[in-house]
Amino acid sequence: MALTVRGLVERMGEALRLTVMGSPEGLAREIPSSDASGPGLVLAGYTGRFVHQRVQVLGETEVSYLRSLSDDARRENLRTYFSYPIPCVMVTKGQSLPDGMDEEARRAGVSILVSALKTQEFYRVIAPFLENEFSPALSLHGSLADVFGVGLLFTGESGIGKSECVLDLVERGHRLVADDLVLARRKGVDVIIGRGHELQRHFMEIRGVGLIDISAIFGIHSVRQQKRIEVVVDLIVWDKNLQIDRTGLDGETVNILGVDLPKITVPLNPGKNITVISEVIAMNHLLRYTGVDAAHAFNERLKSNMARKAGDVGKYLLDDDE
Repeated sequence: MALTVRGLVERMGEALRLTVMGSPEGLAREIPSSDASGPGLVLAGYTGRFVHQRVQVLGETEVSYLRSLSDDARRENLRTYFSYPIPCVMVTKGQSLPDGMDEEARRAGVSILVSALKTQEFYRVIAPFLENEFSPALSLHGSLADVFGVGLLFTGESGIGKSECVLDLVERGHRLVADDLVLARRKGVDVIIGRGHELQRHFMEIRGVGLIDISAIFGIHSVRQQKRIEVVVDLIVWDKNLQIDRTGLDGETVNILGVDLPKITVPLNPGKNITVISEVIAMNHLLRYTGVDAAHAFNERLKSNMARKAGDVGKYLLDDDE
């Protein structure tokens, strides 16, 4: 859903300590950009590079400049300013509005939100909120768990055992983030954060048992609100004809919201301890962060051994010719 000025006031009004002025109709305006910045030279009449889609922030410098103008000049500049379809105007430090500003805003149908916060503090509060609201998001079918601090997203067909695997991990001391439906959102360039839906958070469906409350059964330490998704574990039914990477040299990846994440495909057959395998996947991921890659280390050892034996054979042939 699009973020409106009214939605901003309802969700951030207390944190930003907002007072609504200007036009009440302006609360219905949509905020199309995640940026919030000052209007710049447009208050002086220059509109050549005015980015009107942003949330407009007027600090002490902008307000004092408007007050320094004559009544006619101020009215003319404000009329030009409000002629653009700006989402809303934020005035920081609880400053009183310059003469004529409230009237021009009402005439243009623009809401003015006065914040009691200082300008720097205001930006520090509103910037993460807007970034979160406009960051790419996606709903994923799977279960997300925190295993040794690594976010493992379990995917696979319905009924394959994703929830049961995560339940066993929780019983072993790890934490559930979301089951069945994972809401993923990209932060920055390459970070994907996963969380559960508000209504089903920390509830899990186990076939044959029904819905269970993980935090009530295992304690509050068994759940967490959100976690970075770092590895995708795809559970599939075992088939002898499947071509599965057995060394780990040819690593798979899966793209989620423009970020390539490592993917581990685990075929399931009777007797396989998927819980222990999941713990090993998490620990192996942590090892790679420290520069330890078992597959590449083993491959280098093999190549070194083959090169040494090839050298020994060459030396033997040379001695035999002599």
